[in-house]
Amino acid sequence: MSILTRRRLLRRAALSATATAAATGAGLAGTAAASAALAGCDESRDDRPRDPRSQPAPGGALRFPPGFGWGAATSAYQIEGAAKEDGRGESVWDTFSRTPGRVRNGDTGDVAADHYHRYVEDLDLMRELGLGSYRFSISWPRVQADGTGAPNQRGLDFYRRLIDGLHERGIAPMATLFHWDLPQALQDRGGWESRDVAQRFADYADHVFRALGDRVPVWLTINEPKTVVQNGYLHGHHAPGHRDPQAAYLVAHHLQLAHGLAVRALRAAGGDGRIGPAFNLHPCYPADSSPGAAEATRLYDGYENRLYLDSALTGRYPEDVLADLGPDSRMVRGIRDGDLAVISTPVDLVAVQYYTPIYVTAEGGTVRRWPTSEAEWQQIHPDGMYDILTRVTRDYGPIPLTVTENGLPTPDTLADDGTVDDAGRIRFLHDHLAAAHRAMADGVPLESFHVWSLLDNFEWAEGYDQRWGLVYVDYPTQRRIPKRSAHWYRDVIAAGGL
Repeated sequence: MSILTRRRLLRRAALSATATAAATGAGLAGTAAASAALAGCDESRDDRPRDPRSQPAPGGALRFPPGFGWGAATSAYQIEGAAKEDGRGESVWDTFSRTPGRVRNGDTGDVAADHYHRYVEDLDLMRELGLGSYRFSISWPRVQADGTGAPNQRGLDFYRRLIDGLHERGIAPMATLFHWDLPQALQDRGGWESRDVAQRFADYADHVFRALGDRVPVWLTINEPKTVVQNGYLHGHHAPGHRDPQAAYLVAHHLQLAHGLAVRALRAAGGDGRIGPAFNLHPCYPADSSPGAAEATRLYDGYENRLYLDSALTGRYPEDVLADLGPDSRMVRGIRDGDLAVISTPVDLVAVQYYTPIYVTAEGGTVRRWPTSEAEWQQIHPDGMYDILTRVTRDYGPIPLTVTENGLPTPDTLADDGTVDDAGRIRFLHDHLAAAHRAMADGVPLESFHVWSLLDNFEWAEGYDQRWGLVYVDYPTQRRIPKRSAHWYRDVIAAGGL
């Protein structure tokens, strides 16, 4: 791998889901046509299939189809706490967050939102909001303390109680098998750089499917493999905290392989649940109208999106990305015969997580075009939701889609009257839901939408400084206070649209 390539990869890492800064730049003049072509947003077309159920209702209201899944999302390490209870083992995030200087304010997920003990209260909150779907993750070290061997029944029992509580309240469970909390014991044996960990993941998935599979209608395999690659192995500000481009893309291959093995494990277990990957996708646009910017954007998109989409849905890695990595890269040398057939085992749906667009210069750098949220890496651009959803459908066919994360942090404070007014979150969600509705009207088979996040939680390297939840968590008391956005979302769900 050349020095230039390594620098470009490190630049890309800074634009990943929790990067701490973004570049600045000039306006958008002259880029519209090239941007539309690369993002899959060709609004000059009028022959796309339209779903009449998704058309604006009289009076300008946007009605979603009957049965559309209105949901919210969380992840285990970010909310559960109970880090040392009931046989749970150490995860890489336990190690990382307890290492001085790694997480803002020295915060850890040891207690988080204490969901492990307060899940019944949280289930009741979900019912009060009218949620039809709840997307959560299962903690691998809670099920297998060291990532191997017989499952921990106390860990499985927690998820059994959670899933039963969801069914009792008429809420569909959507379970993610891996949301970044790799057992530390497996990290000590090489982590995702080790091909063996992909097989260990398949074994873990098999245990979970056999214990819980008859109660979970939708499974997601691996949450945002790109973020593990970029933030954990390129930029180093997520666990395990490495900065090694050669390791990073070998990790990408093993994560994709683990995904495919897990899909096959569900089929072998005889489960009738649906399954798919969860990808955070960033629409990539040229920063200007030059041919160089268009060429650089194509490669950037390869690393951001096609590396994961192409391998999972078409059974091949993008040739331009492989060429850029080079034949001697650890990833290219790590691909074995039959791997891509495993990775591309047919799935039932794809989960899309959209937060920000990326604008690419001719030099392969990036510039900022839109206002950012409290997370400086996040540019607020609702049309990017439309662009990425329509692009997936156009490029990969009518596979069912679900949005499993969309949201932003806002400066939420608890007022003296006990309320939290997060008007910025309402505007953000309204505009992104409208963009998703427009994509459905243009033929995208979108089944559900999950706000990130149900609760304020441990936001990885940012600790507890950023609040992303519909529900405010007063951490000293663990009191839950629905924010203004929670009441707004409840009304949207009740109305079936905006």
